[in-house]
Amino acid sequence: MFALGRTLIFAGIFLIILGAVLLLIHKVPGLGKLPGDILIERKNFTFYFPIASSIIISILLSFIFWLINKR
Repeated sequence: MFALGRTLIFAGIFLIILGAVLLLIHKVPGLGKLPGDILIERKNFTFYFPIASSIIISILLSFIFWLINKR
């Protein structure tokens, strides 16, 4: 039961951090408006696919997880 309790505490901390990041992500300048992001606007339709932003976020997360795993 100790391991389950510890896992739930870490999962809760992770969810709090993820929630804070999602609340603050829109304040990062330029994120979501990079040259590789696709935006198609029609009369009653808007399609947005952030390719370049997704790649940059993926690279940053890969680097962070690599640093954590290196220790």
